[in-house]
Amino acid sequence: MHALSFLSRIPVHDTFFQGRQVDMLAATRVFPVAGLLIALPSAILVAILHHAHADPLLTAALTLALATAITGALHEDGLADTADGFGGGADKEHSLTIMKDSRIGSYGAIALILSFMIRVAAIATLIRDAQGTAIAASLIAVASFSRAMMVWHWHGLPPARQAGVAASIGQPGSTDRNHALAYGIGMSGLMLWSSYTIIAATIAIAASFAAAYLFKHLCLRKIEGHTGDTIGATQQITEIVMLVALALLV
Repeated sequence: MHALSFLSRIPVHDTFFQGRQVDMLAATRVFPVAGLLIALPSAILVAILHHAHADPLLTAALTLALATAITGALHEDGLADTADGFGGGADKEHSLTIMKDSRIGSYGAIALILSFMIRVAAIATLIRDAQGTAIAASLIAVASFSRAMMVWHWHGLPPARQAGVAASIGQPGSTDRNHALAYGIGMSGLMLWSSYTIIAATIAIAASFAAAYLFKHLCLRKIEGHTGDTIGATQQITEIVMLVALALLV
């Protein structure tokens, strides 16, 4: 429940926290499970609208709007801040200063526009070419695996700034990362392999991991570590790449 409360706007009753010390790092190991729960309403909506033969583009837009509302645009905010910092920063300190600014710049705006455009187009393609159960399974798989990649990114890089939110929490340990990867790969694989060929599902997962890997090294080069924004951007990049891969392979 701690992971669900951290990653979304889904209300979690106080009884889940009373008398318990919130260990956010331990909660990271179940981020993929929280991703599954976060994606479930969107998966149900897309299945209903697909069954009702609603327009694929409209269905995709409504589905993504619901998903964004559930997360409170948490990861989109990280993507926008990261794009502004990496695009406009001349060096590490300049990039980090830009990323901390609450105002959105040109790079961030373009990143958000492209993120929504590409994901809506990919989901619409899946709606047009795939079965309803496959579309719902895809959304759950993407949500689960992308949250596992957040933990992988968080664990694999040092904090870029010592006073940041992510730095104040600490870093997930190897056990937390391994649990998150096991849950993420296991759940996404189960969902995708039940709806796609094994080759297509494997390619989609591998492409997403490759994108997260390349972004991780970009972060190391630009700011020498991670921030809360780059963790969120990792989720977005992984989600975009997996959706596109599935749309191309359906």
